[in-house]
Amino acid sequence: MSRVVIFGVGQIAEVAHFYLTHDSEHEVVAFTVDQAYIESETFHGLPVIPYEHLTDSYPPDQFQAFVPISYKQVNLLRKERYLDFKRRGYTLVSYISSRASYYGTPVGENCFIFENNVIQPFTRIGNNCILWSGNHIGHHTIIEDHCFLASHVVVSGSVVIGERSFLGVNATLRDNITLGQENVIGAGAVILKSTDDKAVYGATPTEKHALPSDRLRGI
Repeated sequence: MSRVVIFGVGQIAEVAHFYLTHDSEHEVVAFTVDQAYIESETFHGLPVIPYEHLTDSYPPDQFQAFVPISYKQVNLLRKERYLDFKRRGYTLVSYISSRASYYGTPVGENCFIFENNVIQPFTRIGNNCILWSGNHIGHHTIIEDHCFLASHVVVSGSVVIGERSFLGVNATLRDNITLGQENVIGAGAVILKSTDDKAVYGATPTEKHALPSDRLRGI
C-alpha cells in the first residue's frame, strides 16, 4: 500500500479520491495545489498542502503522488505538472478499476483508468493517460503519453494514438491507422485514416427539427 498525495481540489481530484479510497490498495493522505489557489485548509477531511512546500511535509521518499488533471490545453497542463512531480523525485501511482477488463499489458505512471474499459491483449498505454468510463481499446493498439479518452470511445486494433491527443465521447477510430500528436477528435467523430499532428476533427451535429415536441405525431 502506498500513501498518496492527490494534486487538485476540484471535481476530478474528488473523483480520484473516491476511486483510490474505495477500489485500490492506496491510502490518500493529503491534497496539494498551488498556494494561490488554496481556499480551505482541508478537503474531504484531509489537509490541503501548498504545492510549493509539499516536499517539506510529504517527502518523495515516503509518499507517492497522483495528478488527475483534465485535458485542458490539449493535456499540456497535466503533462507539465506530471513532469514537475517527477523532477521533485516523486513516484506517481496509476489506478486501474477492478471493473475494467484488463489483461496485464503495460500501463505507465499516473494513469487513471475507469470502470468498464476493455483493454485487449497486446496493447500498450503510456504515462499520464486518462481513460474515462466504457472505452474499447483494441488489440495491438498503442496509446502514447499524456492522452485523454472520454467515455465510450472505440479504438480498433493496431492503432497508434499520438502523444497529448484528446478523444471525445463516442469517437471511433478504424483499425491500422496512426493518430498524430496533439490531435483533438470531437464527440462522435469517425476517423478512417491516419492524421497529421495537431489535427482537429468534429462530427456534424444533429439538426434541430422544425416541429416542437408537442406537435409530433406518434410519440
